[in-house]
Amino acid sequence: MRCTIVLLAWLASNTLALGAEPDRPADLASAMAPIMANLRTAASYARTGNVALAQIETDEAVGRWKRLVPNANPLPAGAPAEWTGFLDRGRDRLTMIAGALDRGDNAAAGRELLALRQAFHALRRHAGLYDLGDCIFEIAPAMETLRVAAIKYGEQPAPANAEETVAAASAFRDRLQRCHEWANAEIAAQGEFRRLIDGAIASSGEIAHAAMAGDGPLVHRYLVELQSFAQLLDFRYG
Repeated sequence: MRCTIVLLAWLASNTLALGAEPDRPADLASAMAPIMANLRTAASYARTGNVALAQIETDEAVGRWKRLVPNANPLPAGAPAEWTGFLDRGRDRLTMIAGALDRGDNAAAGRELLALRQAFHALRRHAGLYDLGDCIFEIAPAMETLRVAAIKYGEQPAPANAEETVAAASAFRDRLQRCHEWANAEIAAQGEFRRLIDGAIASSGEIAHAAMAGDGPLVHRYLVELQSFAQLLDFRYG
């Protein structure tokens, strides 16, 4: 904890890197927020094949990363090794992401973007900075489990596969409700957040009902809907 405080104090005092007022403390989350927003957007564009837009977002992330930790202003000696390692590896990953996008390899770019975001969220959790964005980011594995189960059910609507889909939908719904609890009053009151989180929670219940009813096409419809909800939640709040 002491090392984390040292790092945050350095970030707060580095007005060039953070673009903050000299006498206004800033934590790591606010310092990295614009970069993470770039990475979320780049991942969305890469996934949908908008390479040029993904490149623009990646270039902005690279520029902000350089300003965050310029070569002439390294991290303080008391900074924890995991943070310094993350920042060093992050620069390398951003270079690989840019190269993959230049080659048109969206899949490789997507993997590196995900790995970089995962590393950042892991550090946030370790530093006790967990918030709604981290919770939203962590719904992806539950969504993938539900996707696999629903596809299996669509290919073979056997009772066992229906039960697997119901269980996966329930786990996904639990994750969504947990994220709802992490939203502060301001975000919880936003119409966009309400539409996304309430819609996803409702659809996770409906896909389970459709599976129990043996309605394969309806299961598929709700799966597509839930994937859209998950992607939009991550894009906007992840």
